[in-house]
Parts: sequence; C-alpha cells; structure tokens
Amino acid sequence: MTVSPPTGATAHGLLAGLDEIRGVGRDARRGGYSRHAWQPAELELRDWFVERAVRQGLDVDVDRNGNIWAWWGARGDNAVVTGSHLDSVPGGGAYDGPLGVVSALDAIARLQATGFVPTRPCAILVFAEEEGSRFGIACLGSRLMTGAIDPDRARALTDSDGISLAEAVSNAGIDASSLGEDAAALARIGVFVELHVEQGRGLIDLASPVAVASSILAHGRWKLLFTGEGNHAGATRMQDRRDPMVAAARSIVEIRDAAAASEGLRATIGRIDAVPGGTNVISSTVSTWLDARAVTDAETSALVADITARVTDAAAAEGCGVVIAQESWSGSVSFDPALRDRLVGALSGTSGPSGTGGPSGTLPIPVLPTGAGHDAGVLASRVPTAMVFVRNPTGVSHSPQEFASLDDCLEGVVALERVLRDLL
Repeated sequence: MTVSPPTGATAHGLLAGLDEIRGVGRDARRGGYSRHAWQPAELELRDWFVERAVRQGLDVDVDRNGNIWAWWGARGDNAVVTGSHLDSVPGGGAYDGPLGVVSALDAIARLQATGFVPTRPCAILVFAEEEGSRFGIACLGSRLMTGAIDPDRARALTDSDGISLAEAVSNAGIDASSLGEDAAALARIGVFVELHVEQGRGLIDLASPVAVASSILAHGRWKLLFTGEGNHAGATRMQDRRDPMVAAARSIVEIRDAAAASEGLRATIGRIDAVPGGTNVISSTVSTWLDARAVTDAETSALVADITARVTDAAAAEGCGVVIAQESWSGSVSFDPALRDRLVGALSGTSGPSGTGGPSGTLPIPVLPTGAGHDAGVLASRVPTAMVFVRNPTGVSHSPQEFASLDDCLEGVVALERVLRDLL
C-alpha cells in the first residue's frame, strides 16, 4: 500500500497513522471495520506498520507466532516494550488496537525528535489475533508466546470457512510448525505497557483524558450447541416441534437474567449459527457463543454454573438437548503494582499539553479496572505489565460508534512518551 509522510503539525507522525489506515477493512454491511487475522485487511495493516516503522528508523522482525517487533536501537533482553494490535471484531471501531500501535510509533518519534537516547532496549510489539474474531480464541498471539494455549490445539483451530490457523499462517509466510511458547521472545520483555482506548465509561466523569489500569475482570468464552429436530416450517404442528432455536432464545433471556442478578457480572450472547439456516426450515442445531465475565475467578465460575443450569432447563422444556463447551478462559488479572505506581508517578506534573490537566497535569491520574481482555493481561503472568487508557466520551466500544477525541488521543501520546522516557 502507498502512504504519505505526515506534514506540518504532524511532522513527527502524531496520529497521522490513524488517517493513513482509515480506509483499510471498512465493512459496508456492518459499518465500522472488519480486520481479521491473516485476511487481506489485517495483512495490509501489518504491511503498513512495517513500512511506517522502517520509515521511522526502526528495525522490524516477526516472531515464531506472527507477532511483529519494531526495535528502536539495538535489540536485547529486558527491553521496554509497548504496542497493541491491529485486528478488529466484526464491524469494530477505528481505535480499539490501532490507537495503541499508532501512539507507540508517535511516542517514540517524539523521543527521537528530542535526541533522547535509551539506556535499555526498546521495541513496539504488534500482537496477532487479539480479538479472536477469526479463530475464536482471544489474544492468540500472546497466548502462544506465553504457552497459555497448546500449539497443536491452536494449529487445529478453524474459521467459518473451515480454514485452519495452520493454513492461514502458512499462507502468510509463517512456519506453522514453529507456533508455541517462545522463551526467547519473553526474555526480551522487561516491562510491557499497552495504551488502549477505554472500553467503558470510567473516565467520562473523572475530568482526566487518561488513566492507568489496575486490573482485568476474569472472563471466558463458551460454545452452546442446542440440538433438536429439523423439520418443515409449514407441515409441522407447533405442539410437535423440538425447535433448538426456541431453546436458544429462552436460554438467551435466562443468561441475561443470570448476569443481571448481581452487580459486576457480565454475560453476552453475540453470535448465533443455525443449521441448516433456511427461512422455511425448523433448525436441527443452533450454536450460540457465550461471553461471561466477573471481578473474580470464583464469581465467573459461579455465574457460568448458574447459566449452565438455566440453559439445561430451558432446552429440556423444548424437548431439546444442549452441550456447553469452554473455548477460552482468562483469570482475573492484577497489573504489576510497582509498575502501575511508577506510571502514575511518571504522569504527574505541572501542566498538560492541552492545558487541561491530563498526563502531565495537576489532577490525580485515575487508576481503573477494566472488563475488557488485552494482550497485556495475558503477558501479566510472565512479565511486569501495565496499561494506559485514553478517554472514550461515550463508553461505546466494539462498535462503529467507538470514539476518542483528537485532543485526548494526543494526551495519550504524550502520556506514553512520558512513561517510556521514565522507563528507558
């Protein structure tokens, strides 16, 4: 792809990257963007990142799991690493993932422009398949790197077209047999700091454009397979039906009610697949996918147990069966407290770049939990990690309506620059 260098006020590339990729992966049907791992739009973004990083004087390589590294200066262990991801959910927003990547490039550009010389290695890391939208496992690149998923299981994952992960990465020039835990890559990471648009409403009323993360809710994904009897929509009396779609519909309401019973619980059915899928056909099977989250591992497990009982009863009431299978699990994460406190200290100062407080402002820097999973959360079990959030004025994410103002995004770049300067 061809991109133009930033000019004028964005001479060092500040947020120009978001404009450069704004046309990549637009989804005309859903709105927003559909940029799925190892498919054309995401591959184009990977090429864009490599070109942009090289243009900035960074040294790029790709690790055994398809994650992209861009090094500022000499490579080495115990590095300060920042970055995020470029893939999206179906019909996602423009900021989830790319904002962290663009801000990392821009923060380093600001340091380069001042003549700052790092005293330890520094890299930007772009993770593969963070959303899990193609192969069903979120944070797949970081899970493979840390050994959190068996590589044979990962290679066998398939997308909706029946293409396996092994085939997809091989087509992208990556050796599928090499997928798996990468001790050498982990040794490179001394600390990892991920900047991300806030996914929620925590900063809206706190008069601060940025925050530091404290923790991530426990969460997982489960497939619910409802089985019944496929039949003719016109020839089958209502009382004679064993319709798995009705069982699934009853279950969706029960799932909502189970999560609504207590503050802090989250449960969502965001995807349904009916077989055979005809308008005038009673389905033979219906698959749905559950996303369940809570503050602690125990609370999440209790929620899923409640949902399992409710769904089993709902299916039985329709003469149907149901099988519930866990597809992924991430326990609750508390980010490294020493690194968290160091970020808070680095973001304290006298006046923000926009004159409204912010990363170098006089207002306290909020420390907030998040209900969204991130690669930083996966890495947290192996290396010290932290996150910086940029204010989302609506709280909407995973949607075309996802947004962050230009001023707040610039505050995020400045915040990340200050953090990197402190850590390097």
